[in-house]
Amino acid sequence: MVFTIATPTAHFSCFSAANETLPSSLRFRPPKLPLFWLWQKVKVGPMSVSPMGFGTWAWGNQLLWGYDEAMDTELQRTFNLAIENGINLFDTADSYGTGRLIGQSEKLLGKFIREFQGQKQVRDNIVIATKFAAYPWRLTPGQFVNACKSSLERMQIEQIGIGQLHWSTANYAPPQELALWDGLVAMYEKGLVRAVGVSNYGPKQLVKIHDYLKARGVPLCSAQVQFSLLSMGEDQMEIKNICDSLGIRLISYSPLGLGMLTGKYTPSNLPRGPRGLLFSQIIPGLEPLLNSQREIAQRRRKTMSQVAINWCICKGTIPIPGVKTVKQAEENLGALGWRLSSDELLQLEYAARESPRRMIQNIFQTR
Repeated sequence: MVFTIATPTAHFSCFSAANETLPSSLRFRPPKLPLFWLWQKVKVGPMSVSPMGFGTWAWGNQLLWGYDEAMDTELQRTFNLAIENGINLFDTADSYGTGRLIGQSEKLLGKFIREFQGQKQVRDNIVIATKFAAYPWRLTPGQFVNACKSSLERMQIEQIGIGQLHWSTANYAPPQELALWDGLVAMYEKGLVRAVGVSNYGPKQLVKIHDYLKARGVPLCSAQVQFSLLSMGEDQMEIKNICDSLGIRLISYSPLGLGMLTGKYTPSNLPRGPRGLLFSQIIPGLEPLLNSQREIAQRRRKTMSQVAINWCICKGTIPIPGVKTVKQAEENLGALGWRLSSDELLQLEYAARESPRRMIQNIFQTR
């Protein structure tokens, strides 16, 4: 054989040495491979989105997440990093924020989109999924449409990607439910949203709203529920099966169990505030699951968070982990570009079932 490994190695070695003598602006930089390819994007209604989105519940929430307006610069850097790495789905809600900061999450998202310095095409492909709260004073379709218009004004955008009903009122105010459904239809027909979805809908109500919207000529494109290795009970798996059968995309919120699946907390090291109380009740019973996560993470050279998020992706959902810092975003991005094996999925799910504690389900989720 004529060709050997030595020849190309020597060639690149010489090039590299010469490269060091050039100004930094002229130096050769190998192309950066994407974390996922275009064909790996996921269809949600008429839109194509990244296999993972980012949640913005913490943006404006002082009570649970310790938000302070001094964090906005870091949040903007976090947003830019996500966009630059192909993330184009961002989830928010008109109720995100506490006190005078209600709506802050939407305001920041709109600001960051306007100020993004990248290509216009990249900015135009951003999909905002916002949720409209089923407040007791939103009793008519028109009031729900006005809520959508208010979100558009806060974000200063012309159209929302996915307009979502934040929760069902079927358990406590059934008459209001139909008005909210008609509100979704109206905002879709008026072109205020490209698609509609729901959040915190259990199996029975999910089928009901799907059939109702279908009869009105409006496709239900997404259902957002708490779904993770801590939330894989019968209801959640039934919701997933219904979504698969009806062509609804499942968006999994809290894929890290509010942080319990990150491996950063122990019974003696708990977060401050309300989360600390919740964690103290659940973490002591998660040893089988956390040990399994840790073992796979070490073998894969990944973090426990990346393993937990990747599990959601492998189950066919779009996880939307929350991000507050560049460091968190960088770690979460590491969940892309690889897949757990079938054996690893089974190992994690067995460990989750063997763990005596589970995540408390959202009280707003219907049956």
